[in-house]
Amino acid sequence: MKTDSNPLNAREYIAGLAASGRYSFASKDAQAALGVSAAATKLALNRLAKQGEVASPVRSFYIIVPPEYRSLGSLPADQFIPGLMKSQRQVYYAGLLTAAQYHGAAHHRPQEFQVMLAKNRRPIQCGAVRVAFMARKRIAEVPIQEFNTLRGTIRVSTPEATAIDLVGYQHHVGDLDQVATILSELAEKIDPQKLVQAAKTAPVPWAQRLGYLLEHVGAGERAAPLKAYVRQHAKQSAVLLPTAPMNGAERDENWKLYVNAAVTVES
Repeated sequence: MKTDSNPLNAREYIAGLAASGRYSFASKDAQAALGVSAAATKLALNRLAKQGEVASPVRSFYIIVPPEYRSLGSLPADQFIPGLMKSQRQVYYAGLLTAAQYHGAAHHRPQEFQVMLAKNRRPIQCGAVRVAFMARKRIAEVPIQEFNTLRGTIRVSTPEATAIDLVGYQHHVGDLDQVATILSELAEKIDPQKLVQAAKTAPVPWAQRLGYLLEHVGAGERAAPLKAYVRQHAKQSAVLLPTAPMNGAERDENWKLYVNAAVTVES
């Protein structure tokens, strides 16, 4: 049995994990591998953390930080979020601005990695990496696709589901101008029929707002089936910007929508 007084024990352990392609582990797994007490395991891992070789995004979960990411103080979020979610048995997907970036439609580089979960949880700050979480109802039904990363794959909302979420979570994106700008770049990736399927996982007013915005940015052809969906399912008029006053807003008959905000697409 290795002695808990030798800090190389933990270093050898993480070196073996990295050699096998694993870059995350639970503290209990490290303890079992080292054959020492929980306190000794924590002490050994703390030593490695101080040297920048490991980091802990959440309690009892560690990631190995290769030399190329030492200045970041963490693996990039897309390289450890899948492992963290698997360890916690949570359904997730990368969404909103993060998903838009995967689809080539992020107008500005997101300052945080945005993840959708079934329930809210506090954000994660690991080194210079920040991960924000948002609760998404019916998350298991949201269409996703997988993207390769250097450490495996990550679940990302499809272009259609991303478009729906951008409208539904506008306050996490910036403002309507930002939403419209991203939609103008995302539109070419949107399949009109798949957009209707994605809309079925969200409240109907999201589809009403999205359809109007797609027409506004010159991508009305992508929203034609969505218009038929809205006509069938929208029982009442919605407002474009729920947080803004009506102030005599004009009603868009096609989308059963009161347009109570001006929208400008950034160039």
